[in-house]
This record gives sequence, C-alpha cells and structure tokens, in this order.
Amino acid sequence: MPDITLTTLILLCLAAAAAGWIDAVVGGGGLLLLPALLLGLPHVPAAHVLGTNKAVAIVGTSGAAVTFLRKAPVRVGLAVRIGLMALAGSMTGAFFAAGISSEVLRPVIMVVLLGVAAFVLLRPSFGTAAAGDGTDRPVARGRIITAIVLVGGGIGFYDGLFGPGTGTFLVLALTAVLHLDLVTASATAKIVNVCTNAGALAMFAYQGTVLWQLAAVMAVFNLAGGMIGAKMALSRGSGFVRAVLLTVVFSLVAKLGFDQWNG
Repeated sequence: MPDITLTTLILLCLAAAAAGWIDAVVGGGGLLLLPALLLGLPHVPAAHVLGTNKAVAIVGTSGAAVTFLRKAPVRVGLAVRIGLMALAGSMTGAFFAAGISSEVLRPVIMVVLLGVAAFVLLRPSFGTAAAGDGTDRPVARGRIITAIVLVGGGIGFYDGLFGPGTGTFLVLALTAVLHLDLVTASATAKIVNVCTNAGALAMFAYQGTVLWQLAAVMAVFNLAGGMIGAKMALSRGSGFVRAVLLTVVFSLVAKLGFDQWNG
C-alpha cells in the first residue's frame, strides 16, 4: 500500500465505486478511475497507476459483464473472438505503457475526455435508443473480420496503453461495424473489455507495476458501484447517467488541466 492519507484512500474508493457505476451503465468508467488515481497518487510512477487501475477495473467490468449476459442478447462466440484479439492487443499496449510518464499521460487523457464529451453532447440520443435483438441478423464476414482486427486489436492496444473510455469506444465501434443495438453492443463490449483488462493486467503484474493492496480495497467498491449502477440503469434510464458522465468529464478535464499547466 502506498503512503497515502486516509482521506485520499476514502476518495479513491468513492471514485472506484462511481467508476464501476458509470461503467455498468454506459461504459467508460476509466474516464473517472484513472484520472482519480493520477490525482490521488501524484508521486507514484505512471506504470504503477495504470497497473493498479486495471486490477480494480477488471473486477467491476466482470460483474457488469455477468449482469449484461443475463439481460441482453449477445453473440458470445463472436464476443470471445474479438476479446481474444483484444487481449493480445492490450498486452502489447501494456508493454509499451511501462515507459510512459504522468506528464505525457495527463494531456492525452484530457484529449480523450474532451473527445468523448463532444461526442455525447453532439449525440443527445446516445445510449437512449430502444434495444432490439441484435442476435438474429446475419453479419457479413468482412464486418466480423474488421471487428476482430480493428475493434479488438486496435481498441485493445489502446486499453493496455492508456485505458480511459475503452468501454465507450467499444460500444461505439461495435455498433458502427456490426450494426448492433446499444444494449447488445454494451453486452458484447463488456465481454471484450474483460479480456482487454485481463491482458493488460497480466503484463502489468509480470512487470511488477500493480499496487495490489490498494487495488484490492478499491476493487470492492468498484464491484459494488457496478452492481448498483446496473440496477439504477433499469429504473432511471440513461438520461440521468449521461448528465452525470458529462459533469464528471468536464470536472476532471478542468482539474487535470490545472495540474498540467501549474505543476
């Protein structure tokens, strides 16, 4: 466990719970979790922050995946094939992440955050469309190959290298490439995201860049947040979550920007 105050630990656990909640509902919990770790552990090397982030995130993502599989139609075989490519991509990305510093990571995350915020703002219907059964329509072989190579490999590499927004990017890409409805895309994305987290975590663990004690404590809150988020998504809809996500994104951008230019 790093030398941090009790207040910092509590705030990190709350961030983990909120990230699990966001990830379960709309994806992109890393948009909150990784910046929170960067802010809470300013003197910890970036590789250790990334590794700890993965150890926490895989717990909540796995819980969300189980929840989605129970309630949404999904081609499990296709999801696993994309996931295996994503696992390889994330391991590769995590290998290169070891040499990244926090000074480089912060502006990249800011750009990603702003990009996601712009998309959500410009697409008011994002995440609100009614779900249909995405499993009964044939998918062209070319689209399947594109999904495996580009969605799995490309986004998997990104997840291992940086991570924030991976769940959201997966939903968007799977919807565009495979023409899935949002619920089916979200369910598929969770399975793929578990694989990317597993691949990246394996590499970070091999490199010894995971703060396991801190991750174990935060993971409990991440899982709880994910379970609560899944229930709230069904009862309150995505409009409320969308507003919260935008608020969190802009708050984090402001904080990271302040630290970047005044650090």
